[in-house]
Amino acid sequence: MASTPFRDDKASVGYRRSHNSPQAVGELTSNDQMPPSLRNMSQEERERLELKMRKKIDLRLMPMMVLIYIMNYLDRNNIATARLAGLEKELDLSSTQYQTSVSILFVGYILMQIPSNLFLDKIGKPSLYLPTCMVAWGVVSGATGGVQNYGGFLACRFILGFIEAAYFPGCLFYLSSWYTRKELGFRTAILYSGSLISGAFSGLIAAGITGGMDGKAGILAWRWLFIIEGAITVVIATAAFFILPDFPKSTSWLTDIERDLATWRLEADIGEKDWEGSGQEKMIKGLKLACADSKTYILTVCVFCIVASGSVTNFFPTVVATLGYDRIKSLLLTCPPYALCVIITFANALHADKTGERYFHLTIPLWISVASFVLAAATTTTAPRYIAMMIMVSSIYSGYVISLTWISNTLPRPPAKRAAAIAMVNAMSNASSIYASYMYPTSAGPRFLVAMTVNACTALLAIGAATVLRIVLMRLNKKLERGEPVRDVATGRAHTGAETEVGESENIGKEGGEAGAVTTFRFLV
Repeated sequence: MASTPFRDDKASVGYRRSHNSPQAVGELTSNDQMPPSLRNMSQEERERLELKMRKKIDLRLMPMMVLIYIMNYLDRNNIATARLAGLEKELDLSSTQYQTSVSILFVGYILMQIPSNLFLDKIGKPSLYLPTCMVAWGVVSGATGGVQNYGGFLACRFILGFIEAAYFPGCLFYLSSWYTRKELGFRTAILYSGSLISGAFSGLIAAGITGGMDGKAGILAWRWLFIIEGAITVVIATAAFFILPDFPKSTSWLTDIERDLATWRLEADIGEKDWEGSGQEKMIKGLKLACADSKTYILTVCVFCIVASGSVTNFFPTVVATLGYDRIKSLLLTCPPYALCVIITFANALHADKTGERYFHLTIPLWISVASFVLAAATTTTAPRYIAMMIMVSSIYSGYVISLTWISNTLPRPPAKRAAAIAMVNAMSNASSIYASYMYPTSAGPRFLVAMTVNACTALLAIGAATVLRIVLMRLNKKLERGEPVRDVATGRAHTGAETEVGESENIGKEGGEAGAVTTFRFLV
């Protein structure tokens, strides 16, 4: 049997078993609804074809998406490294002006996410849209190296956030348009490893640039940092135009039978077709559906609080610098926590996908993060504080990846609703970064008592929100098992998302469906 570069549970199309359900997911879609090209294939033939196709998808999507996200994260967060390399001194920035420069990026980042994701869903051309945005933010990032005053620096940061907003929520939507729910957790972890890898190696890159380029051609090291990383971004974006595919329905590099399987397995997983064409995607309707679903707001609170707790990573070089080492050693010490984080995040996401469980894979890491924040605030001894730094990054991000996956798992259809919900949750969660930048002045070191206390409290709030969502989803699953009507699930079909709170589907009445109707769909909890 063919192998796949990324580990999955053994389930496959047409015979994959739904979590908490004794019935096969394939039963959601009858043989009459199966594409003609697949009807005469045996189960083993479909399994072999799916494994081969998934391998092609993995190799085509994941490496480039991770590479782009590495540059996305580097270009957004190299301001912390530039601070250590003389940014504040040359531009004569006060501590408040520097913190405002960090915050202003997230204003543009928040404003653009929802319209960007809805636009991506509408045009159905991620192979063009995402690399174009990447070229634009690479140019802006490089131009930041030429600013001469606070006003110019502030303008570049705002524009950078406005453009970069397209990528991460766009990628979450992009992945959910290619992979089934129980394949999505690990792929999200692979995507997010881009930020973790950039965190691990940004210190090394910055140490090389600041140590070897300072004063070259009369340009200070922090300027070279922006110029070099911006140029690399543009080069990678150019390659992405030729590598990234579009959605399964509109991509050209799959064979006809692979394209049929790629689209049909998503329908079999949920019981509703995914992206069908730009003409069928209603942007405003998708936004209204997302806003009408109460689960969107529970997820928003959960992810917002996790991101608020994780804001420490935006200032990690500053926090690590309080250990008392010189600039180069401080930058190098930022690498091990991120390297450990990649390993733990992958392991947690793999197990979450294998078991189909979400809640404990999200909350257990958050409990550990609370302990790390308390430890960091409680001591000034070097070894315990660095241990806390190692733990806090790994625990926060391993839980964060699961929370991102839970959005698409809980609000899967229609695509426009999913796109809006992902962008809405991600945009609102990043609002915490606006105020968080003011919690890490250098004067607050080494304990950063206020910041660590707030981080611990928001992690506890995230656990509370996740608990509420789990209770809601478990109650809905119990009603489904009893054959009772559920507003979020269409009669006789899996969850479509189109009916949530507004009764859009003609298959459900005022109460969401007919009593006694059976569906094999279950929410992942």
